[in-house]
Amino acid sequence: MVQLTVDGVECRYGSIKILENVSLTVKEGDFLGILGPNGSGKTTLLKSISRTLKPHKGSILLDKNDIYSLKSIELAKHLAVVPQENVIGFSFTALDIVLMGRNPHMTRFQMENEKDMAIVRKAMDRTNTWQFAYRPINELSGGEKQRVVIARALAQEPKVLLLDEPLTHLDMINQLEVMDLVKELCAKEGLIVLAVIHDLNLAARYCTTALLLKSGKVFSAGSLEEVLTSENIKSVFKVDAIVKKSLVTNSLYVIPLSPQKPMRPKTAPSTS
Repeated sequence: MVQLTVDGVECRYGSIKILENVSLTVKEGDFLGILGPNGSGKTTLLKSISRTLKPHKGSILLDKNDIYSLKSIELAKHLAVVPQENVIGFSFTALDIVLMGRNPHMTRFQMENEKDMAIVRKAMDRTNTWQFAYRPINELSGGEKQRVVIARALAQEPKVLLLDEPLTHLDMINQLEVMDLVKELCAKEGLIVLAVIHDLNLAARYCTTALLLKSGKVFSAGSLEEVLTSENIKSVFKVDAIVKKSLVTNSLYVIPLSPQKPMRPKTAPSTS
């Protein structure tokens, strides 16, 4: 059984500490939502796991292997990343982009074979991107590009998928389709997913567990019922919220309450 373990990780940018003593364990089929306000260290955590930012302290293990000891091509066979921003400088077609997901499984100068093309076609069908397979990537909308990048990650056939705000640029129907797909991959294929999500209601509906960060530290971790409480939301986001269970989806949902502005004392009108 595949397992990802983050143990006592501390990350810094120069002398500035961003993450402190962060630990978590996820196994096959887990869909972990990484939650927290802006600047709490969510993206930095994913960067440390994807080897973009080496931790100052602590370790990150994929099964029993330190990910920083693995060759890049070996890690890419097991771990895929959908970053927050995707800058593609050349006008590759959408199909070209998704085919890049097969690179870790091919030797140098090797051409794609029928198996590779079948995997790519399946990834594009799942993300509803085959319809513009031969269109230049830079002619697609932001949401269409995002779905192509997700298809590329799926084409890697990873065991672990890191999603950094994967719903950016996506409209409502595409948000639901992507989240439905990811949850299905977790449930049916044992994919491990760690996703930075700002929408607490989508996290509550789709994730199996959650990690709540505050100022670079783990404030709460565990089941959604343990993490998404009115008290935790108030402490971390500084917002009063009502947390209930939906009779339709059978998942928690969060109703944030607008902060009450202090009443200004009424002053008597001037008589001068």
